[in-house]
Amino acid sequence: MKDKCLSLSILAVSSCFGGWLAVSCSDRFVTQIQAQSSTNLNAPVQIETEIVGDRFEKIARRILPAVVSIEARKTSQKPDGSKRTFQESGSGVIVQWEGRPGYYVLTNNHVVAGAEPHKVVIQLADGRVFQPEKILGDSASDVAIMLLATEQRLPTARLGDSDRMQVGQWVLAMGSPFGLNQTVTHGIISAKDRGEVSLGSRIRIKEFIQTDAAINPGSSGGPLINLNGEVIGINTAIASDSEHSSGVAFSIPSNLFKRMVVELLDKGYVARGYLGIQLGGSVDAVDAVKLGLEKGWGAFVEMVHPQSPAAVAGIRPGDVILEVDNIPIRNENQFINIVAGTPPGKSVVLVIWREKKRLAITSKIGDWQQFETRQSNSKD
Repeated sequence: MKDKCLSLSILAVSSCFGGWLAVSCSDRFVTQIQAQSSTNLNAPVQIETEIVGDRFEKIARRILPAVVSIEARKTSQKPDGSKRTFQESGSGVIVQWEGRPGYYVLTNNHVVAGAEPHKVVIQLADGRVFQPEKILGDSASDVAIMLLATEQRLPTARLGDSDRMQVGQWVLAMGSPFGLNQTVTHGIISAKDRGEVSLGSRIRIKEFIQTDAAINPGSSGGPLINLNGEVIGINTAIASDSEHSSGVAFSIPSNLFKRMVVELLDKGYVARGYLGIQLGGSVDAVDAVKLGLEKGWGAFVEMVHPQSPAAVAGIRPGDVILEVDNIPIRNENQFINIVAGTPPGKSVVLVIWREKKRLAITSKIGDWQQFETRQSNSKD
């Protein structure tokens, strides 16, 4: 029930461009590794460093043209009521979206949030400069996409399947940390489904890819790339006391990005489900022993909002959520992601732990926007 969140630094930086990227390669090296691992699981994998270096070089040469630097001019209000104007810089990557004409730039919402399209400048590696026609963003997931209205031909990167990435696989990253354009770094996927991180109250949807590829301020919004030359993550934050790379960085998985972008393009916003539960943390090993659970999995229910779907369904403070529609709940962040990703109006079966017994409860999923509107009106 303790707050086990890890505080992170988001990677936008003021007054300098930050870019990120990485790229395409042939399948020969990847095939070599897969062949070795499939024939003998106990045999050591032979890595030919010359081949690896050659692939990295080809990747950088292929995708660097699609890296963009983003500079957004914003205005904020000071405590004394006066306003200040400042520039926030980050990175992005150009893609094309299936079934839609034109070009799109993927980035983090915190890089462009609050800026009008005519106050955002996007610069390509070849020096060309554009301003977006439209900016769509979702603060809860830190996802943003910008439409470029141009008839010019632009370089693009390809989105990959982040669910297929495994811990230990190599990734490349490119960008402009501290304004150093066209910087290339590499590393591995250190972990997946990292949600125990704190990025402020607005960013609620977190299932980060963790990597040790060097990421620094100025890299927000740039892609993390696999050895097939596909974007499998959008770099967002680092865990560091100094706000510089310490080998622990986090990227939004490409599949999460895709889900958010589809809704943004179709509706202009992300429809998100809610139950009306305030959580009290995740179950750990010590909690599991006290509660009589076999695993240190689950999410504590700390409070249930009156007249919410959870309250109507009979969920109580002190319950532990163990499953949602047969999906085991590892921690509270996974539970939040599942509920938020469920369409409003759908009914789900929750398995909870109450008084050392499993109990199945059916609850309808509510609409998060309606809930926020009611909360806001009640404060007026």
